[in-house]
This record gives sequence, C-alpha cells and structure tokens, in this order.
Amino acid sequence: MRQSLKRRARNRRSISLLKTHVKKLRAAIAGGNADEATRALPETVSQIDKAAKKGVIHANAASRHKSRLSAQVSALKAAKA
Repeated sequence: MRQSLKRRARNRRSISLLKTHVKKLRAAIAGGNADEATRALPETVSQIDKAAKKGVIHANAASRHKSRLSAQVSALKAAKA
C-alpha cells in the first residue's frame, strides 16, 4: 500500500473524529446544556490536540478552535449562573 494512502486513511479518521466531537460540543452549546458542554469540552480539546500533533490540522488552527469553543462554553456557563 502506498504511503500516501496510509496517511490519507489516518488523516480521514482523525478529521472524522474531530468533526464528530466538535459537532457534539456545538450541539450542546446551541441547546444551552451547560453541563453536557462542560463534559464534552475536554474530550474535544483532546481530539483537537491529537489532530494537530499528527499534522492533520495546523497548530494555530487548533489553538483557534480550542479558544473559540472554550469561550463559548464559558459564556454558556456564565449565562446559566
């Protein structure tokens, strides 16, 4: 198997997992569920870090995603309090 095909398969798996986690977190945020969003945030951040470590997404893009998601979860918690 060509190395490029192996890498493509690995990248697709990583991107798919990343998108799934982000969608779940954004759904919790949109639904106003602060508890679920707070639980999902560390898992999502971990998945973002793994994708960045493997080079699937750029490090700055990973930081941007983590920052924006964290800010949204914080705002949701502040609104509930």
